[in-house]
Amino acid sequence: MWRRNFTTATATRALKEKKWDALVIGAGHNGLTAAAYLAKAGLSVAVLERRHVIGGAAVTEELIPGFKFSRCSYLQSLLRPSVIKELELKRHGLKLLKRNPSSFTPCLDGRYLLLGPDKNLNHSEISKFSIRDADAYPRYENQLENFSKFMDPLLDSPPPESLQGVSSLKDRFKDNIQKSAFWARCLRRALSIGQTDMVDFMNLLLSPASKVLNNWFETDVLKATLATDAVIGTTGSVHTPGSGYVLLHHVMGETDGDRGIWSYVEGGMGSVSCAIGNAAREAGAHIITSAEVSEVIINGSGEVNGVLLADDTEVLSSVVLSNATPYRTFMELVPNNVLPEDFIRAVKYSDYSSATTKINIAVDKLPQFQCCKMSHPDAGPQHMGTIHIGSENMEEIHLACEDAINGLPSRRPVIEMTIPSVLDKTISPPGKHVINLFVQYTPYSPSDGSWGDPSYRVIYKDLVLCNQ
Repeated sequence: MWRRNFTTATATRALKEKKWDALVIGAGHNGLTAAAYLAKAGLSVAVLERRHVIGGAAVTEELIPGFKFSRCSYLQSLLRPSVIKELELKRHGLKLLKRNPSSFTPCLDGRYLLLGPDKNLNHSEISKFSIRDADAYPRYENQLENFSKFMDPLLDSPPPESLQGVSSLKDRFKDNIQKSAFWARCLRRALSIGQTDMVDFMNLLLSPASKVLNNWFETDVLKATLATDAVIGTTGSVHTPGSGYVLLHHVMGETDGDRGIWSYVEGGMGSVSCAIGNAAREAGAHIITSAEVSEVIINGSGEVNGVLLADDTEVLSSVVLSNATPYRTFMELVPNNVLPEDFIRAVKYSDYSSATTKINIAVDKLPQFQCCKMSHPDAGPQHMGTIHIGSENMEEIHLACEDAINGLPSRRPVIEMTIPSVLDKTISPPGKHVINLFVQYTPYSPSDGSWGDPSYRVIYKDLVLCNQ
């Protein structure tokens, strides 16, 4: 299934012999998507990937013989339906595996909470803790779904970006028209949902997740389970203003038309990149691996002429798209003294901080949970979705965050465990499983040690596993 593209003398020669309509730096899924659309429009496109495999953060690799891991990203939902349809990704190998139930939270007191797309299951499970919350939960889901529908057209619209540098009157006029159209669409959408819902929507966007959830529910484990969606992947606390928005972010996506459903991908997350790459190749794009870009070539007039590879090969194009981070692109690949100082300052001080560690594990049997009293070797509902550990109330999440802010890995980490092999039989040997642990909170530069020290990593690994 996995196709490797090696930079050969033929590929290098092909890169040098023409001026391309567009070059894409990096074969992550976003870069591949851009390449596919440009190639479908009839442009000549080359994608230049530093590694030997495409995918970026959406990549599958066999780290242990027989076990294929989604090394970074591990669930799918936010890939836009229009992209799946227009690039015919299912025809190119994309197969989504829905999770039901989608969430399981074991409690230290012997109880547990299951949640998912089944409304009857949700009511029954939440009722074990609070009838009031069980009745409120459908209203909460309905409000978030309505807000996500409000956002749909905006997500698929080009953003109203600001023009950089001196522009002609014609360009400024066109830019103002585009911005006016964008904000007019926003206004029409705002008027359509009414004043009360708009106030609630703004409160959701600006409030801490803890405030939003406390207004809706009284059950600690329910609030904590939902709150993990508001902080996952960040250094933020449940009390951080704006974290309420991320609650909405997690219901914006869909799987095969079912809104808010996060899915596994058969073959791991690299299958997403593989399918997009196949669509791009079919449209005529050239994807070259082991081709590291060292510099964007800018001429004396400030115009892009192409890129320089690490082996000093020049590849020519007047259009270069970068799938690298803004910092990598503008601070390291673009030559100095080319871009405006205020732009460089904004990029330089962008906040990339995260406090997440991904741990990939191969096991010979499924983990069992004492609270379930279902100790059999086969997968049960508790194994299907995201397993929340270390988050039985929001204050535990907040304290875990404060540890990291103070420079220390969380004493009781917040862990999201997924076992994709219960649904995907292609990524592990029969009877054995792949486990992903998405762990918070860990400082990038801890004050009590270094991630470069193997013994420190072992201590951290033991800390995580002992908390399960």
